[in-house]
Amino acid sequence: MRRERLVAGCCAVGMAMLALLLFSRPVEAEMYVAGQIGAHLPNDANNVEFSRSGSPAIATGNDLTLQNSLMYGAKLGYYFDVEALDVDLGIETEVFNATPHFKQQAWAITNLDSTGAPIAGSEVVATLPGLTNRVLTWAPVVALVRYKIGAFEPYAGVGLGVFFSRLSNGTDSSSGTDVGLNTQVGIRYRANKNLSLFTEWKYNYANISRSNFLGSGLDISYGYSVNIVAGGIGYHF
Repeated sequence: MRRERLVAGCCAVGMAMLALLLFSRPVEAEMYVAGQIGAHLPNDANNVEFSRSGSPAIATGNDLTLQNSLMYGAKLGYYFDVEALDVDLGIETEVFNATPHFKQQAWAITNLDSTGAPIAGSEVVATLPGLTNRVLTWAPVVALVRYKIGAFEPYAGVGLGVFFSRLSNGTDSSSGTDVGLNTQVGIRYRANKNLSLFTEWKYNYANISRSNFLGSGLDISYGYSVNIVAGGIGYHF
């Protein structure tokens, strides 16, 4: 059964590559702008740790659930004219906004000893109130590759993501900037020379660090990752 699946998979890949060779079209340099909107689907904030003034972690907390939200933003990109290649290489900058709020939830916090091990019996379970969380993501430079198949253009990109975020409980707030990963995979349909429609999946990751978390005097850090399903419309010059 595994061998049959492997053969079928190889045949599918071969047919796809043949289609690319038969229906590809010449490389052309171009610039474009685009608007995008979609669903922002964050994973739980993980590896939650507390420390004092940048010292080693003194406590850890369980993963925290974030809410799904709307995402919207814009892109500006450019593809180079490299005739020696069968694919187009380009660069892009994009920015988008989302509100992955922290849900009200139980929060178990455990103290750590000097070696970073949990201290038995030190766990405290409290209720984390709902927190407003706003994240503006800017990808200054995304390296792109695309392949043209008639009017369709599958593409992929990877680059740095700069995450500007702000947490608030209505009284105190914590804000800052963190650097992480921004990736994308999508497909574009060229309605005509200048107009295109596209849909794409993005994955973002960063380690978020905040000083004096909500006025507590403690620093907090946690892993932030999100899947985004977006679509939009672009204009090509």
